[in-house]
Formats: sequence, C-alpha cells, structure tokens
Amino acid sequence: MKVGITEVADRAQVSEATVSRVINRRQGVSRKTREAVEQAMADLGYERQTRGQLIAVITEYVSNPFFADVCERIESTLAPHGLKTVLCPCFPGGVQELDFVTSLADRGVAAVVFLSSSNTIEGADPEAYELLRSRRIPFVGVNGQFEGVSEAPVFSTDDLLAAELAVDHLYRLGHRRIGMASGPVGNRPADRRVSGFVSSLARRGVEDPEQWVVRQSYTVEGGQSAAISLLGRGATAIVAASDYMALGAIRGARRQGYDVPGDVSVVGYDGAMIMDFVDPPLTTVRQPADRLASEVARSILALVGNRDVPVGELLFDPELVIRASTAAPRAE
Repeated sequence: MKVGITEVADRAQVSEATVSRVINRRQGVSRKTREAVEQAMADLGYERQTRGQLIAVITEYVSNPFFADVCERIESTLAPHGLKTVLCPCFPGGVQELDFVTSLADRGVAAVVFLSSSNTIEGADPEAYELLRSRRIPFVGVNGQFEGVSEAPVFSTDDLLAAELAVDHLYRLGHRRIGMASGPVGNRPADRRVSGFVSSLARRGVEDPEQWVVRQSYTVEGGQSAAISLLGRGATAIVAASDYMALGAIRGARRQGYDVPGDVSVVGYDGAMIMDFVDPPLTTVRQPADRLASEVARSILALVGNRDVPVGELLFDPELVIRASTAAPRAE
C-alpha cells in the first residue's frame, strides 16, 4: 500500500497541513512536532517527493575552474531527478553564508552542499550546520569535515597523497631543494597538504623540512609572494597548493629573472583543463572532479529520499598530470 500524508498525519497525530509543512521544510512547526512527523515518515517508509526541490551549493571559489566544474557536474547529475541546483557564492564562514542557509531553509531547500566553504575552516561557527540539523535538512561537505558534526558525509581529495605525488615527481627529476607555497594556517586542505609535503621530504632525508613551507593566500598574488620567498632560500622547485598559486609562482620566478622550468620547476594543484594552455603548460595534481561530484550527487539523492548513507570522510585519489612546467634542475 502506498503511504501518503494522511497515513503520516494519523501516525504522528497531527494535521495533514502540518505534515505538508514538515515535508516541505517550512516554518511554523515546533521542533517536537517536526521530530514526531519525521519519525512517523521513517516508520511508515514515506519518501519525500523530490521534483522541483532546490539543492544549494555554497562555495567561495566560483572563479576557479575546478569548483565551477564540480558545481556543473553536480547540477547535471541531479537535474534528471527533478532537483534544481542553486549556486551560493560567499566567503567561507562569513555572515553571508549563514544568511544563505537561513533563507534557503525558510524556502524549503532539500539539501545543502558545502563545497570548500566553512567546512574547510578550523574553528568555523557551527550555527549554519545546527540550523540545518534542527530543520532536518541534510547537508554534505567537499574537501573538509564539519566542526562538531559526525553524521554528515564528506568527500575529499586525499591531500596527503597529492603532496607525495608532487614531491616524488620532483625528487625523481633530481630536485633536492623543494619548497611549498601553501594556503593559510587553519584551512583544512592547506594544513593537510603541508603535512603531506613535510612528511614526504622527511622520508627522503631532508632536514628541517618545515623551513621549505611558506603560507600565503590561495591567489596568484599569494603564489607570487611565496615563490619569491622560496627562491630566496635556494629552492629549485615549488609545489603550489592550487593552480592559481602555481601561476603566481611562475610569474614571481620570472620577475626575479628565473626561467620556468629551466631554473625552477613548478607543480600546481586542482587540475583544471585550462592549465594545459598556459605558458608553460602546468604540471599539476588533478583532483577527481568527476568522481567527487558523482558521489556528492548520489548521496544527495539518497538523503532527500530519506535513505541512509555512509557518514564520515571518503577520500579520493588525485592524479599527477605531467606537462612542461617541470624539468631536471640545472647542473650546478
């Protein structure tokens, strides 16, 4: 027998209008009543209708080709199931992020994807997550776990492996003074890439590997500043924490009179296709955008259908893409 809102209302001992408000995640229902209706839906096996509902993707880096690619792939996977994706660009952990979440929750959003947003920041305000949990609105993270939240699925590129791939490539070419231009302290992906980089150097016998790390912003300017500092320390190769930082590192090296890759090799991170067309074409560690987006979409479909999904963080292997920005060091 098909279960409808009438059966759910009888089970929860509320009106059909109340069940409708809970199903569509509207305001005007107390937490106790909402929980009773949600429990009745679970007991009876009622599945929410997903057609026409919204999925919010909250991210900062809409100008970054990698994040634009992930957003597009999520949208194209969910669209055939009647789910419409809304892109919400905002500063991670800022007031605007909470405003987006609050507004979307009031309008009946079906689920939220935090794409390298506040979930990447150590000590971020958990108010947005708490609001979603109180409204029974599912959410997932990409490239960062949630502060104080254990029941949400997270899908991340293995940053430790990414650092090892870059260091191994440069070390095999003959580089021994390898530096890293990384993102700011407290950014979870940046911290993990630094950890992987330091461990990779230590395994190869490099003394005091932390001296080869410079923290900067995830921008071209940040990469340029970090590169100038690393070149001053004698680095012959630079591992950047993003493709944009790698482009900045190349610009910084050239403005100091260095040739890339003749004098200094540069490896990026993210792997946007456009990096095949820069000068020189960028060697990079590519994040698996297709697999990340596919798993995010699969989890969203399950969650909005009231089905359980595995929680915790699932790691995806990156891929080293060798192009023309890396070469053996000059003979000294």
